[in-house]
Amino acid sequence: MEFLLKSGDRQMKLAVLIDADNAQPAAIQGLLEEIAKYGIASVKRIYGDWTSQSMTGWKDKLLTYSIQPIQQFPYTTGKNATDSAMIIDAMDLLHTGKFDGFCLVSSDSDFTRLATRIREAGLVVYGFGEDKTPEPFRRACDLFILTENLRLPSEELADEKEEDVQVHTIERKSTNQLKGDTHLVMLLRRAVDDSADDSGWANLATVGATILKKQSDFDSRSYGYKKIYELIRKVDLFEIEERQKEDSPSKIIFVKNRKKQSVVKK
Repeated sequence: MEFLLKSGDRQMKLAVLIDADNAQPAAIQGLLEEIAKYGIASVKRIYGDWTSQSMTGWKDKLLTYSIQPIQQFPYTTGKNATDSAMIIDAMDLLHTGKFDGFCLVSSDSDFTRLATRIREAGLVVYGFGEDKTPEPFRRACDLFILTENLRLPSEELADEKEEDVQVHTIERKSTNQLKGDTHLVMLLRRAVDDSADDSGWANLATVGATILKKQSDFDSRSYGYKKIYELIRKVDLFEIEERQKEDSPSKIIFVKNRKKQSVVKK
């Protein structure tokens, strides 16, 4: 996402906590690169039962990306001890006062209350999970990003060699498909209206931030477009204007809701 939540110009210190039981190792490189956009991963911990065969795919990644494994044995059948250990560690880290935000990597709704509690303390929460992640956990985060959108081509090729792994490919939606998505159209139109000045024009950066406030899991990559500008242009419902920034060669993009054409009956 190009609209980032940052604490001024200072690099945010982030604690990255990964639920190995509900996260895929194939997305780890793209995930860490995404986290680097928001700040510095001062702590990187991953939780699971490392004596289990199901953790094999993670083991090669730990040393490569300097992730600290936290062992958690399944003391009782049917109880997720990993979740409890991760939540306890998160609260311990929260109370150190050394972090600006947390990155919670899981597709499990059990972390909904944890995300809410961290935000109540005034810290930012970035959530990362698969498309199956329940809505409550998505909404509890300041920003939620689908890990399917973070897989690099090399990781997808590696996945093809593994059994029972479905490679996630995102095709670009056409203009008609985007216009046919009523929820998307309403979200974009309302965000532009809410961000617009008296003339109806809105800074695209402000529009992007407004969208994330309304829907924390919005991501233009889910529609096949790397940038929201590409998505806005493709949906073909907005006027787009580039304005020269004062004392800078760069330009600022403004958008405006295009008025519907009225049909005149003869």
